[in-house]
Amino acid sequence: MVKNAATFGRSGVQDFVLIRASALVLLAYVLFMVGYLVTTPSLTFDTWQGLFASVGMKVFTLLALISVLIHGWIGMWQVATDYIKPAKLRAFVLFVINVVLLAYLATGVVILWGV
Repeated sequence: MVKNAATFGRSGVQDFVLIRASALVLLAYVLFMVGYLVTTPSLTFDTWQGLFASVGMKVFTLLALISVLIHGWIGMWQVATDYIKPAKLRAFVLFVINVVLLAYLATGVVILWGV
């Protein structure tokens, strides 16, 4: 069995399940947000701030953010392994992608829990 350090021990089945689960979370989040925007007649800063002030909405948004990052990581890993053949270049590109995704996560947490 060939081991690849960039996979973090995941298999194709795990990637399949993670992609589908993250897609379902994102679908639920988008449907909720569209429903909220449609049913809120006057969207003001106070109503928007009130929505994101609840712990439930913060957790839901954090879950959606993590789902975006999972979706992005697996997708970019698949693209990189398919199209970037030199191992060192691929490792560097995946490292940069990891750093960017972790920066997005940190920024999202600070913004979300700072409301």
